[in-house]
Amino acid sequence: MISIRPATPGDDDAIWAILRPAIEAGDTLTADPKGGREGAFAYWRPPGAVNFVAEEGGRVLGTSYLRPNQKGGGAHVCNAGYCTAPEARGTGMARALLAHSLEEAKVRGFRAMQYNFVVSTNTRAIDIWERAGFDTVGRLPRAFLHPEAGYVDALVMYRDL
Repeated sequence: MISIRPATPGDDDAIWAILRPAIEAGDTLTADPKGGREGAFAYWRPPGAVNFVAEEGGRVLGTSYLRPNQKGGGAHVCNAGYCTAPEARGTGMARALLAHSLEEAKVRGFRAMQYNFVVSTNTRAIDIWERAGFDTVGRLPRAFLHPEAGYVDALVMYRDL
């Protein structure tokens, strides 16, 4: 059973172990692949963000963040990010983190969620988000340099809460 809770400083090593392979691969996240632990945490903990971890069997196997997407008149729309440990892929961990973030966003008073930059080759995530009611509302042509596919599009995805 997957349980999700707010992250604590004691989770940092587990979060880094999850983020590191995804960031260093450079194929889905926009963090600098050579930024190391400090760069990863700067990316994963932007100003105003809250972090969560997902545990199964006492092990942290996923992490997420939730934050306002913009300030001022755009602060009612949130943004979220998710990352799972390689061994947890395909187990429902990302779907659980998504469901948690949607509920948490409502509790925090957000009215919508927006993903600003979804790499178009990340088809597994796009499928999960579309099944959760997200629409692609924009396409940024060749906005992401994928390490294998070259320049690929990035999507803007949105959903009312």
